[in-house]
Amino acid sequence: MPTPTPVPAGALSIRIVGNHFVNGSGQTIRLLGVNRSGTEYMCINNYGIFDGPNDDASVAAIQSWHSNAVRVPLNEDCWLGINGSPAAFSGANYRNAIVNYVNLLHKHNQYVILDLHWTAAGGGLPTAQTPMADADHAPAFWVSLASTFKNDPAVVFDLYNEPFGISWSCWLNGCNSPGYQTAGMQSLVNAVRSTGATQPLMLGGLDWSDDLSQWIAYKPSDPQNQLAASYHSYLMNPQCALACWNSTLAPVAQQVPIVTGEMGQQDCGTGFINQYMAWADAHGVSYTAWVWDTWGCGGYALITDYAGTPTPYGAGYRSHLMAIN
Repeated sequence: MPTPTPVPAGALSIRIVGNHFVNGSGQTIRLLGVNRSGTEYMCINNYGIFDGPNDDASVAAIQSWHSNAVRVPLNEDCWLGINGSPAAFSGANYRNAIVNYVNLLHKHNQYVILDLHWTAAGGGLPTAQTPMADADHAPAFWVSLASTFKNDPAVVFDLYNEPFGISWSCWLNGCNSPGYQTAGMQSLVNAVRSTGATQPLMLGGLDWSDDLSQWIAYKPSDPQNQLAASYHSYLMNPQCALACWNSTLAPVAQQVPIVTGEMGQQDCGTGFINQYMAWADAHGVSYTAWVWDTWGCGGYALITDYAGTPTPYGAGYRSHLMAIN
């Protein structure tokens, strides 16, 4: 397994101090960027590793929007090379591709969020989202990934994309309620820290990471004290809107950083994200929009091509990033 290229001293570095992120100079920063989807599904379907280009020009296009962060969704079995995942796109080949892509993103001054997105218990293949990370493989995934990147100060680990259909007790400690033994967030924190990795960790709440109501009460123990809350905000899923942001999210943001790991609207417009970004900007909350892929407006696409030509939704987001970042 390759060792990621060390980030030069004085370059990208991220830590949590209090309820915000700081860079290597101790300046308060936010993660403001995009999701680059593909690495969670291409490999397991035997299509490749990336959906679209992963070259220098494509990353330069992301940087040109004044992004400083890219969230990269990952597939558990492809990373570990298990359960008959396609050999050409799994194991060492997959890991090497991810390491090289992270290094390329850093070259373009991007922090990288590495997200455990698709998982499957037992001998099943991860071909969709499941209620919670599985105890069979997710801890091993995080031991392997954290070992790979533990010397990279410019990555953040998003421990599980979108928990759903489980209780807060299950979220923290694991359970059998989805029909398999889940890995609780505490066990995933422990897996990362067992490697000596000290990077910030993002933990998504319940209800597809839309519910942070009990996040503080069930916050795992972390010897590094480097935990951030991950929140997902979509127009189609507006259980938590402005009143809820003020009543539920704001108290969390006063104690730990909140990273909006996913944010978007599927109607080609920007009204919802503009409202959310104004709130997030006022509360020091980070956000990475879904998604830097060419799927059309109904697929939340920010772009129409990988040179960075925006959709109407993407144009609004780009304008906002360029105005504030």
